[in-house]
Amino acid sequence: KTSAAGVFVCLLEYPRGKRAKGTSVERTGQYCFTVCVKAFGPLTRNYYVRAFLHAAICVPGGFMLATVLGCVCLGIASLIYLAAAIRGEHWEPILPRKEVRKPVAESIKNPPQNPPPRPPPEMRRKQAKDLESAAYDNPISVTADE
Repeated sequence: KTSAAGVFVCLLEYPRGKRAKGTSVERTGQYCFTVCVKAFGPLTRNYYVRAFLHAAICVPGGFMLATVLGCVCLGIASLIYLAAAIRGEHWEPILPRKEVRKPVAESIKNPPQNPPPRPPPEMRRKQAKDLESAAYDNPISVTADE
């Protein structure tokens, strides 16, 4: 009995819901579970129903010592779902969407030629073949008198 309840809770809880704001990242292999949960419609989408289901599942397991801790966790989950339902939240499935590719800018297509840091072209080192011309030109005069 408790194994069946555990499988039911895993089936219900594995698919992540879509966030109201921000990005929603789908779990690995979530799509098949999402289809199953979505098939029950408002029964699984409503957090009041989920709170009641979690509370109903945690009561019988509370009488066996081996499952008391799991039942306490389900009871806490039931209270969290109840609080979320009172605030008006509900579960929305994350469905795969077709990705719309934005055109890539020309600067992104061609990677930089020099490793960072990249000084301005006039300040870059010349080839070391000619040691005199390979040195940087210091724009500020350096004298020993100052």
